[in-house]
Amino acid sequence: MTRYVLDANVFIEAKNRYYGFDFCPAFWEWLLLESAHGHVVSIEKVGDELRRGTDRLSEWVADSASGLFLREDAALLPGLGRVAEWTNSQPYWPSWKDTFFESADYYLVAHALVHGDVIVTHERPDASPKRVKIPDACLALGIKFVTPWVMLGQLRARFVLGESTVVGR
Repeated sequence: MTRYVLDANVFIEAKNRYYGFDFCPAFWEWLLLESAHGHVVSIEKVGDELRRGTDRLSEWVADSASGLFLREDAALLPGLGRVAEWTNSQPYWPSWKDTFFESADYYLVAHALVHGDVIVTHERPDASPKRVKIPDACLALGIKFVTPWVMLGQLRARFVLGESTVVGR
């Protein structure tokens, strides 16, 4: 079965827009369940980025989701080299290359490359020399990437309403 590895923006956008903790706790429970089954993961560097916040998401990552974020392994090193080689061969501005190499995105792409995972991100390809985007690296390196909604559909996620807690119903 396909394993999906989530970009930080999947968590952030879910919290801020589509699956807030207060009105869609099923999404967050689903992530943990799918992680336990090995279908949905992220990487430690993404978890580190999310923990630096001071909101409900950072609390959830620290308190509930530690198993979702995989640690780096020895297999990652050749992947980092291949991603760096590709990045340095592109016409990105040097400061943006440096920013990419310091980000979780660099490690996320390398992880997917060496482990054959599908990256889940809200980013879209953009041939701008200003910023290294995950989809651009994926296209160049033969890594699959999808939106969160494609992942949810492929994994047949279902967030079913239970009894209403709204007063008067």
